[in-house]
Amino acid sequence: MADNFVPTRMELLKAKARIKLAKNGHKLLKQKRDALILEFFKILKKAQDLRTELNDSMTEAYSSMAIAQAHHGLADIEAAALSVKKISGVNIEVRNIMGVKIPRIEATQTERGLLKRGYSVLGTSAKIDEAADNFEKATDLILKVAETENAIRKLIREIEKTKRRVNALEFVLIPRLTDQAKLISFRLEEMERDSFVMLKTIKRKLRKASEA
Repeated sequence: MADNFVPTRMELLKAKARIKLAKNGHKLLKQKRDALILEFFKILKKAQDLRTELNDSMTEAYSSMAIAQAHHGLADIEAAALSVKKISGVNIEVRNIMGVKIPRIEATQTERGLLKRGYSVLGTSAKIDEAADNFEKATDLILKVAETENAIRKLIREIEKTKRRVNALEFVLIPRLTDQAKLISFRLEEMERDSFVMLKTIKRKLRKASEA
């Protein structure tokens, strides 16, 4: 490190400027890390609630399916299931959380209901309708769970990356720049002392020469 710089006033000013910049960057990254952690725990709580809600919804959906199957038989249930319109796709909108892009997922098919599912209402009953309704609700919850769990994974990666940067600045770069600034300052003081001693020596020799 001692060979990478020239101990001058300009070099000392540059070192101090780099230290200031590194400390500002360290402060901003800590703020970003803290904000990401807060968002992570908020989404984690939401994900836990959604996962519980999804488990309850799936239990209710399969229970209603079992009732419908007992009433109609497996063949009628399969025929109705094959006639149901499929979800045409999903809409994905991206929101930005402290530089992290989090996708928001929604099914593109919004038209639902008894007459819009695709199967015939003549050969079915309210039991099949109830099962279909419960599975539609479960599908919506699956998308929400996928959205939140994907957000959690992205936030964890960004938090870890930000923590590494904070640690690199705090424990590596800032101490190294501080040591460099101290060394430059020490060298400058040495040079000033040497110059002062040399100047006094020259004056003393000139005075002796003048007296001689």
